[in-house]
Amino acid sequence: MTIELIEHTDPGCPWAYSASPALAVVRWRYGDQLDWRLVTIGLTESHEQYVKRGYTAAKSAKGQRRFERFGMPFAPQVKARPAATARMCRAIHAVRLQDPAREREAFRALQFAQFTTDLVMDLDDSLRTALSHVDGLDGEAVVAALDSPEVTEAYEADRAEARTAEGSPTHFQGKHATSDGPVRYTAPSLVFRSNGMQLEAGGFQPLEAYDVVIANLDPTLERRPVPEDPVEALAAFEYALTTAEVAAIMTPDLSVPDLVAIEGLLIDAVAEGRAARVQLGDDALWSVA
Repeated sequence: MTIELIEHTDPGCPWAYSASPALAVVRWRYGDQLDWRLVTIGLTESHEQYVKRGYTAAKSAKGQRRFERFGMPFAPQVKARPAATARMCRAIHAVRLQDPAREREAFRALQFAQFTTDLVMDLDDSLRTALSHVDGLDGEAVVAALDSPEVTEAYEADRAEARTAEGSPTHFQGKHATSDGPVRYTAPSLVFRSNGMQLEAGGFQPLEAYDVVIANLDPTLERRPVPEDPVEALAAFEYALTTAEVAAIMTPDLSVPDLVAIEGLLIDAVAEGRAARVQLGDDALWSVA
């Protein structure tokens, strides 16, 4: 038995990015017992929407500081201007059509470029640069397909689905938004479905919210325990992890992740030739050597 998990998200949202450690734990614990599907929100179609709301390059860079407490890598680069998120979302659909196995890694590559570089992420050259970090992906073909009928249809379908939150638990809890009219899900909003039941964890939520939803939907699932070795956590993912993600996976229930201690274990693993480290913003990505 699997649980369908619909993740309403957007690579340009810092809340979605900051939820990555909790989502990594969910993936670690339940693996392929969750049938995970990304729904791209498409927060903005034009950067002018952000300009009209008072966003500036400096304000966006300084705004990263409020999210650093969640542990994900940041680098408050002052970009030339704010960027709309629509083309990043379109890129995810283009990747899905070209090579669906790389969708999640492409999504993460776009997030990393958004929050740790000075790339303006609604420009095609920036998208090519970000996607070049996904091994085996034809970034040029992805960018060439951004405005194709197939990508446009898929993107618009996701936008419409993300704007069906009216009357939902997410709406009730005040985790919705109406920035472009309809009541929409905010990033990341997770919708869980199983055996005719649907439960939601709308907007940014702690790990415990996701875990209690899964436990109530299907307590027969296998729940993988905390690993003793960080390399075991790294090996379970098809992409590299941040320090905060590894720390979250290795933290027992009701305990606080110790990023310094986990980073020390990861450094030891690199010294032993079992792991590899790549600098990313003010942190790093770790993978099996």
